[in-house]
Amino acid sequence: MVELAQEHDDDWWEVEALYDLCFAPGREALSSYRLRDGVPPVPELSLVARDADGVLAGAIRFWPVLVGGRRALLLGPVAVHPTRQGEGLGGLLIRDSLERAQALGWDRVMLVGDAPYYARFGFVRLDGVEMPPPTNPDRVLGRALCDGAWKGVTGRVTRPT
Repeated sequence: MVELAQEHDDDWWEVEALYDLCFAPGREALSSYRLRDGVPPVPELSLVARDADGVLAGAIRFWPVLVGGRRALLLGPVAVHPTRQGEGLGGLLIRDSLERAQALGWDRVMLVGDAPYYARFGFVRLDGVEMPPPTNPDRVLGRALCDGAWKGVTGRVTRPT
């Protein structure tokens, strides 16, 4: 049994340690992190998954960005502790947080990731959306949370003003 809850300030370093464990050294040099630097994550969408003993099993964060001047969410990172992988926790975190984002009135979500994995959650390649370099354009994916939310939305991804 795993419980999802909003990440709180007390969770920050434990979540960061999970991300360090799950991702390669130097993860903070990626272009996504330049968009996050100095920008707080969206608190209502930054979730932790804990087991019955309170042990952190997974986490997800979202960040506000602009795409061609239009508001969007940047999903990531999402991670599941290596001892809990294969249980569907990553999918649970993604699905639950996307439902929350939609309920909060967000229209569009984007990420940089593997299309075969994220396609199961409705993400598709975004043509014309430019992440800061170096980012492989084939890994820039998006999902509309309402009909037509990505229609005509192109341009550079920037930090919110």
